[in-house]
Amino acid sequence: MPLRLDPSFREQLSASDRSLIGVWACSGSPLVTEVAAGSGVDWLLIDMEHSANTLESTLLQLQVAAAYPVAPLVRVPWNDQVAIKQVLDLGAQNIIVPMVSSADEARAAVAATRYPPEGVRGVGSALARSARWNRVDGYLQESARHTSLTVQIETAAGVDAAAEIADVDGVDAVFVGPSDLSASMGLLGQQTHPDLIAAVEKVFAAVKAAGKSVGVNAFDPVAADAYIAAGADFVAVGADVALLARATEALAARFIPASDDPGRVSY
Repeated sequence: MPLRLDPSFREQLSASDRSLIGVWACSGSPLVTEVAAGSGVDWLLIDMEHSANTLESTLLQLQVAAAYPVAPLVRVPWNDQVAIKQVLDLGAQNIIVPMVSSADEARAAVAATRYPPEGVRGVGSALARSARWNRVDGYLQESARHTSLTVQIETAAGVDAAAEIADVDGVDAVFVGPSDLSASMGLLGQQTHPDLIAAVEKVFAAVKAAGKSVGVNAFDPVAADAYIAAGADFVAVGADVALLARATEALAARFIPASDDPGRVSY
């Protein structure tokens, strides 16, 4: 049985002549993820680090996203070979690993995505959706070709090591997380600070020099436009829960005068 695999995120980045635009799926709801998957964005990040997503909810979201022309990525909770193995076995082709701050940590992430002798991924293809329960001929030999790995730089140490991280064989792309990076730099919450922007652009330059793709998280449209202009190959421009929060707040502000509800709390 041939496995109908979409191009990996690595291949999509290589083939694109523009920045690929994505959104985060944090709600844990397959329905919300399906709505986002059909929106026309290029990629969708199913987040297991900062959300209530579990293995089961991630599986359901991968299944609903498969019906749409969107690239689903899964961010695992940590650089952990067990978590990576489980998500790959669910059928995720594209993995994002957070908080990678050194080349050694990047190599560990690569090893977790590969079967021996190249890596340490446990062999469970007979039990897994990834190989359609051993219905796919040659899955074990071909799995690495269909899998992309993005590592996330989110610390000042990671910025300094960006060139070495990007140079690791098996790392396909680097994604910069300005929120945690700003905290690491002593600039918590200051994502427009010149030093923070300079650090992000330093990563861009190092990753580009290594011949790899680089992306960034930027929910502010002005910041997103600036990073695209600076050469970002992919940008996350919003999240399902944030979009819902801001849209419902706007409706409340539009239709309910604040004076009519003195007890309403503003966050």
